[in-house]
Amino acid sequence: MTTRIEDRFASLKAEGRPALVTFLMAGDPDGETAFEIMAALPAAGSDLIELGMPFSDPMADGPAIQKAGLRALNGGETLRKTLATVARFRQGDQKTPIILMGYFNPIYVYGVDAFVAAALEAGVDGLIVVDLPPEMDDELCLPALAKGLNFIRLATPTTDDKRLPAVLANTSGFVYYVSITGITGAAAPDAGKVGAAVARIKRHTDLPVCVGFGVRTPEQAHAIGHAADGVVVGSALIGAIEATLEDDRATPGTKEAVLDLVRALASGVRAPSLAEA
Repeated sequence: MTTRIEDRFASLKAEGRPALVTFLMAGDPDGETAFEIMAALPAAGSDLIELGMPFSDPMADGPAIQKAGLRALNGGETLRKTLATVARFRQGDQKTPIILMGYFNPIYVYGVDAFVAAALEAGVDGLIVVDLPPEMDDELCLPALAKGLNFIRLATPTTDDKRLPAVLANTSGFVYYVSITGITGAAAPDAGKVGAAVARIKRHTDLPVCVGFGVRTPEQAHAIGHAADGVVVGSALIGAIEATLEDDRATPGTKEAVLDLVRALASGVRAPSLAEA
């Protein structure tokens, strides 16, 4: 039995285009606004949705996503509320893959077995847990895989050919290639270097490779998307939210600011490459 993530990449491969993967922080700037944006993402052009699990010590995140997590926590967001948001989303959308992304601590506090069961019941398809290396697969990765959740691993420019097999060993769904070293949203990726890195990863796996960190414009989404199987955009969407807030609260323009950007990014991802034109 395949997962929604695997089905989506198979259908995109048949279409001959890369995926647009969008990241939002659950509960940012508030639970209802975050849900309304999430629910509208597929129609705006998002193929897969990553939903951030707010955490008080997000060491791998840049300032924009850190602030989004803090806004969510200050607004009372919890892991249980995040799972409830996924369940609510599933009432209207049974096809769009949902990946929870974050850190292990909230899952550990929740209880691994209880979390995996609750995630599946809510309609979660995959997990990205940035602070769990392959050496800790017994903690969450293997229990999640055994129950049918995809476990998506990060590879970086410093993940060499010796390390890559360990990173890929229990990875499923897709590989998330971090196109730059450092924190999220820090710089723009180089499409040429990304293409070479994706080719190197594909020598080790048949999984799709999606590229994130630093993609902000339709032009970047186009270039990076056509060097990979998908492009991940997060900090730019969080920035679109933040730019519309007043006293950290949503305004009438918040939702549309995000959706307008997603539509633009989707048009970039969907535009044919020069080789196809």
